[in-house]
Amino acid sequence: MGCLKIIETVLQKFYNLLVVLPLTFAILTTGILLTLRLQFLQLRHFFLALRSTLGSLFTTKEKPAAGEITPFQALSTALAATVGTGNIAGVATAIFLGGPGAVFWIWVSAFFGMATKYSEILLAVHYRTKAGDEIVGGPMYYLARGLKKPFLAALYAVFGALAAFGIGNMVQANSVADAVHAAFAVPPAVTGLLLAFFSALIILGGIQRIARVASALVPLMAFFYVAGGLAILIVFRQQIPAALAGIFAAAFQGRAAAGGFAGATIIGAWRYGIARGIFTNEAGLGSASIAHATARTPHPVNQGLWGIMEVFIDTHLICTLTALVLLTTGAWQTGLEGAAMAVEAFSRGLPGNLGQYMVSLGLVLFAFSTLLSWAYYGEKCLEYLLGGGAVRLYRLLWILFIFIGAVSHLRVVWTFADILNGLMAFPNLVGLLGLSGMVYKITKDFFNRQP
Repeated sequence: MGCLKIIETVLQKFYNLLVVLPLTFAILTTGILLTLRLQFLQLRHFFLALRSTLGSLFTTKEKPAAGEITPFQALSTALAATVGTGNIAGVATAIFLGGPGAVFWIWVSAFFGMATKYSEILLAVHYRTKAGDEIVGGPMYYLARGLKKPFLAALYAVFGALAAFGIGNMVQANSVADAVHAAFAVPPAVTGLLLAFFSALIILGGIQRIARVASALVPLMAFFYVAGGLAILIVFRQQIPAALAGIFAAAFQGRAAAGGFAGATIIGAWRYGIARGIFTNEAGLGSASIAHATARTPHPVNQGLWGIMEVFIDTHLICTLTALVLLTTGAWQTGLEGAAMAVEAFSRGLPGNLGQYMVSLGLVLFAFSTLLSWAYYGEKCLEYLLGGGAVRLYRLLWILFIFIGAVSHLRVVWTFADILNGLMAFPNLVGLLGLSGMVYKITKDFFNRQP
């Protein structure tokens, strides 16, 4: 145990010093540069993005185009991976460590993240290709085919295939097992077996089955969680103006939650807010573009606009809802952290044990959906390296590791996976900056042709 503790401490220090801070700076800087180069596209064309993405679900039929899944299914698959435990526990932790001001910096990072996500998806669609009977794409392909850097493409694929087992598999399985055990006293082994069984039914069907499930599950879980959050905000509606004022004031003054580090400063709010905003929507990691690359879309820009909506839904809507619930109920001042703070907030706003059950069920749905999408991301990274023959073995290992994750507490593995997850971003950011001229050209040509 002593040896494992030392390894965990060393890995955590490495992660904090050499991954978190440099990565936070690199992703934010890339988002700012892309925003400037695209002339604030996410602001200028936000309503066009809203109209041509979510609005198209109610007004137009899908246009014939090459691809494996519909644009909405691609969005749902990507949201299934990004809308996760970070939207609940992650926001609570950011407020605990950085105070209410962290929420403001979550918004700022997400604003620039819209340009990053848009660029990732545009490049993934533009440089996608055929692999057997499937259309595939993502950072591996635009690094190799666009930037002409096959080494960076292979590096990204290695990091992605390995990191998926941690951040996308074992961590999620363990989160589900813990939540179910806390709420319903179900043994983790039972949860692990059920989770592995139902995951196998979906994952073994490939991207089309994952996309169909995600397109049904994501709207359901979003509606479920948003409805509960809005019900609480109605109860505490008189506290909303003060909560919003507190967010803006603390963003430039600094104020810690009870139990957070003493004398939280603007630097603390900036650090934890920016970091949480980045990691909750995964803009800069490039992972979501793997799903979007398979969409039936007539033009790369069309699918890129879905990326703007993806960040907006994940961060500006769901994370903001979580933050307001935590602040208006006063749960952020209890000294609790993470999921425990969220449980306390929902318990204060909903009768009986409904709040605890709602947070627990929300964590289960969010984590399960993340597990499904990351199975596909990791599979495509491995397929890029070794070809399609390795896919079946990868899927079987994925299902096995779901059970292992549910019954284990392998913090060393989780920290190592976090490092790999962070390292995925560096080759991807090189690709985004190196191909930013192509992003601008494709975008300009598209909008010049619009009536």
